[in-house]
Amino acid sequence: MEKTLNRIHPVSDPEATYFLQVSWEKDLGTGFGIILSDGQCAWTGTVSEAEISREAADIEMDRGKYVEELRKALIAGEESAGKYNFVIS
Repeated sequence: MEKTLNRIHPVSDPEATYFLQVSWEKDLGTGFGIILSDGQCAWTGTVSEAEISREAADIEMDRGKYVEELRKALIAGEESAGKYNFVIS
């Protein structure tokens, strides 16, 4: 299993710091687990392969391209800094 941990500052509250951990087996396209923490509380979830396919279809994006965008947004870290915004709600 692979994991990444990134520090994010959501546009909804730029002064706040959150930690985003994403874990996956083969690649993000087969599904992944996610943990978001503000240092006091943590929220967890999983995203299935079927959910990824459904979301790509809903936004009419090629599934492979959608998975690549997920990779850039969730695990690329410094490589994608400033290219993706997070809103915590």
